[in-house]
Amino acid sequence: MVGAAAAGLDAADGTVGSAKLPRRWGRLLDVPARYVEGAGDPAVTLELDGRTFTAGSAATDAALGAHLDHPVRLTRVAPPDARLHRLLPDEPGLVPQWMAGIDPGTETVTPVAGARSGRFVDFGAVHLVTTGALAELADRIGRTEVSPDRFRPNLVLDADRDPEPGARLRFGEVVLRVLVRTPRCVVPGLAQGTLPADRALLATLARDYRTDLPDLGRAACFGSYAEVLRPGRLRVGERAASS
Repeated sequence: MVGAAAAGLDAADGTVGSAKLPRRWGRLLDVPARYVEGAGDPAVTLELDGRTFTAGSAATDAALGAHLDHPVRLTRVAPPDARLHRLLPDEPGLVPQWMAGIDPGTETVTPVAGARSGRFVDFGAVHLVTTGALAELADRIGRTEVSPDRFRPNLVLDADRDPEPGARLRFGEVVLRVLVRTPRCVVPGLAQGTLPADRALLATLARDYRTDLPDLGRAACFGSYAEVLRPGRLRVGERAASS
């Protein structure tokens, strides 16, 4: 995946590209993707080897495929039966209860739940983490800090603790509703950008962050998924309020 509204499809089997299968898609973590607004729909641009490419052309698909050493096609349209390959973490505590029949370290294929509503995300439209939860995680690992970039959130909230599921958050004109804690996969522990691989982080999540999720069972969770009740523009520094 390179953005919530665009994703790379594997040219061989049509599955959605995701760093959750690191050996094939891990280098996606090194590809910045941005929206560029213009007269029409926002364009998605990619930064590849110091050059900027706009999604939607054969040249961009070829450049991304060369970067990944795997043929790929970028699209805005989520297939209704979208699936992705994932590698379950070696840490048994990171295998969620609903995958209990699959051994740690195993590759598997799972549906992309968000595809039912036209999105390429596994579940929630928005993923958020808080500074307080990041500080607590760093303390448990024995570090001064943990970068929020490891969790690839849409929003980082300057708050002492995570909002509870069901809470409504208002940021100016935007209103979100927190849905559920976010189950974690292998991605936070992968090398990405300037961040090295971090097995200690995954081990801590597996040991200390197992959470019961309604109708799903236990999983190692960090951060929260939210849905958008009222869309709008968000700016860095926007104050959040309960709604």
